[in-house]
Amino acid sequence: MDNNNGQFVWHEYLAKDVKAAIAFYTDLIGWKTQPFSEAGGDYTMWVGSQGPLGGVMKLPDEAVQMGTPPTWMGHVQVGDVDAAAAMVKKFGGIIHKEPTDIPTVGRFSVIGDPQGAAISMFKPDSPMTLHDKSKDQEFCWNELMTSDSVAAFGFYSKIFGWKMMQEMDMGPIGLYRVYGVGDTQLGGMMAVPKGAPMPPMWIYYIQISDLDATIAQATKKGAQVMNGPMDVPGGGRIAQLMDPQGAAFALHQAPKK
Repeated sequence: MDNNNGQFVWHEYLAKDVKAAIAFYTDLIGWKTQPFSEAGGDYTMWVGSQGPLGGVMKLPDEAVQMGTPPTWMGHVQVGDVDAAAAMVKKFGGIIHKEPTDIPTVGRFSVIGDPQGAAISMFKPDSPMTLHDKSKDQEFCWNELMTSDSVAAFGFYSKIFGWKMMQEMDMGPIGLYRVYGVGDTQLGGMMAVPKGAPMPPMWIYYIQISDLDATIAQATKKGAQVMNGPMDVPGGGRIAQLMDPQGAAFALHQAPKK
């Protein structure tokens, strides 16, 4: 019995152009790739220094028809996908993809929270080992930009059992709410700045050792900086970017020791 429930266990990139996505991120982050044929289709895993941490696949046609752009999606482990999906409906969320089995892998469902951000719920068939998120190339922080962070937290606390770990007053942008499970901080939730042209969305931070060099490399490859680089409490530095296909991602450089 593993107790990863409520943890982010996988990060997946849904690409318009899988080859281009692989070229961009392997070069930028240093990930290797590994084909995963068991999924019964064209699926490639991202592999960091601690093993596979996510994957990349073509954006499904149904998503394209809904107007979904290329996007990163986090998968949060739950004890029972069907029960969690029922709770999502009960508490005002929507089901984008009904609970579905991936042979030999597990069961998942893609949901939208009541404010409109999408995320995946996942129950693996076999226990997954959590990675040390402080190491380079790992996803280290999962941030929700939303129209109502109080309501969003209320929803996710019911679905995933997350608890509020900390609230920080960020001045003009309001409160930044750090959430987690057990003693582990998983990420933060904040209100989208008023007038910013972005819908509620999740953005995922990747740990890297040299923020400025990585930003320079990313922009040279066609990415755009949306926000940053900036210092964050505790001595780290971050930036939020949009990759060449239009998917948001973020970078985190740990405090210098």
